[in-house]
Amino acid sequence: MKEKGGNLETHEDVLKGAILLEERGRAFYEHAARSAQAPGVQEIFTILAKEEARHKEYLAKVLSELMRTGQVKIPGSEQMDFSAEVLTEAVKKEIEAAEFEAAAIYAGMALEERAVRFYTEKAKEAPPELANLYTSLARWEQTHLELLAALDEELRRRIWHERGFWPLY
Repeated sequence: MKEKGGNLETHEDVLKGAILLEERGRAFYEHAARSAQAPGVQEIFTILAKEEARHKEYLAKVLSELMRTGQVKIPGSEQMDFSAEVLTEAVKKEIEAAEFEAAAIYAGMALEERAVRFYTEKAKEAPPELANLYTSLARWEQTHLELLAALDEELRRRIWHERGFWPLY
């Protein structure tokens, strides 16, 4: 635990912060899915929204158990790597540079980077049972970041090709 603005930051506080982070991610991805024009991109954002909701439910169970018993009990979870399934050539072609999707991908990357950083930092400060939970969540969020980064890279390459400018190496 460490002091934060004069208040002691408890395990419950950290878990509540993590739940809020996941809820914000879910809300962002749901909005992005509704706003995206490309069906493949809508699907990716819908999947990411569902993943964030799963993370929130998972954390809520951990928090509930901690508050009920004073113990951290980690429920079983399966980690999902869905990037190969959803990052198809058709999806890559649907993304256009000036469209909402490109901005949402970039914003999603920032959101996922923040989540990875949050969970990684908390893992360093937490007791072993919570450290394992935060490390697992950081890995989950890292898979989301990698998916969005692959989309962003594909978009960047296509734009550079279409506009005829490539970096000088």
